[in-house]
Amino acid sequence: MSNIRTQYIFTSESVSEGHPDKVSDQISDAILDACLKQDPESRVAVETLCTTQLIVISGEITTRAVVDYEKIARSIACEIGYNDPKLGFDGNTCKVEVFIHTQSPDISQGVTAGEGLHKEQGAGDQGMMFGYACNETDALMPAPVYYAHRIVAELARMRKTMPEKYPFLRPDAKSQISMRYVNNKPVAIDTIVVSHQHDENVSKETLEDAIHTAVGNVIPAALLTDKTLYHINPTGRFVLGGPAGDTGLTGRKIIVDTYGGVSSHGGGAFSGKDPSKVDRSAAYMARYIAKNIVASGLADRCTIQCAYAIGVAKPVSIYVNTFDTGKLADDGLLEKIVSEVFDMTPAGIIRELKLKTPEGWSYNQTASYGHFGRSIFPWEQTSRTADLLKAAAKYL
Repeated sequence: MSNIRTQYIFTSESVSEGHPDKVSDQISDAILDACLKQDPESRVAVETLCTTQLIVISGEITTRAVVDYEKIARSIACEIGYNDPKLGFDGNTCKVEVFIHTQSPDISQGVTAGEGLHKEQGAGDQGMMFGYACNETDALMPAPVYYAHRIVAELARMRKTMPEKYPFLRPDAKSQISMRYVNNKPVAIDTIVVSHQHDENVSKETLEDAIHTAVGNVIPAALLTDKTLYHINPTGRFVLGGPAGDTGLTGRKIIVDTYGGVSSHGGGAFSGKDPSKVDRSAAYMARYIAKNIVASGLADRCTIQCAYAIGVAKPVSIYVNTFDTGKLADDGLLEKIVSEVFDMTPAGIIRELKLKTPEGWSYNQTASYGHFGRSIFPWEQTSRTADLLKAAAKYL
């Protein structure tokens, strides 16, 4: 798995908070936040569908919290910028339908401590989860997806904070970065693609100026060259967008949410799921471990895979791959160290990352611009490097 070519171009994409799938993700995660705020033991698995003037919320919730699902959905849509009927989707006036029932008791007994066949809290499902980190950026994220996120996030900031200057920007947008690599290091951006929803009357030149401003604000000048190619709204028109232009569903942007295709993906989506679901919590833990390994200098690149059986606390396997960049004799030693240093049971993950009681962050914040690469989240901290180095010392 270390057969990376020395020169190549790799592409990743991002989407804005106004993309219909991200509208759905944000509503699902805002509902999770509301449940956990009142009842940290809430069990939540919420799916949202958004289309023209309609929001449908469904799924399983078991909680003592009293939550107004419709109010949350409308509030999120309006905060994103869908607050005008002319957009074809208006949080103030759209129809909201709610279909919520409680968690299956068969699942509950497998993930509740003291119930079922095991005394410990077990994993909420079987499956494998991946975490990844590399030293391409300060955030220890792959450069293409990291900068793709920053472009659409900056355009949203411009739209919301300077409406008098950018009244023509609407909420829906996509970005794409094609990064040129030499010796496995990013050296220049080959192509930038941005498609941004816009007002009917804006000129092509005005829209392009706004996009170039956003790019200049967030992309290091050293990565932009006179050969960097731009495709801005390549179809020529993007007026109808958001849920009115394309139906949105929770959990459909799993590569955007993670590493932009650079790393493997277990297949499970994150948004709308409480931390008893290892699809989410173990993926966060795997990123936390991989990031601390790279931050400690034990590797330049690192993938972690962990796998679980439903109802069983300990992972059935842990796999580490440093792509021949590791400082130990082989990656099997890192697997031993990871098992020594980190508690990867669901209860241990929740405790380490404080996933039931978010402080200074929210799950709703994870639902746009990637779940990884922003320092506000606990799984982005590098506070365990000393522990890793201490455990590795006997093998160095």
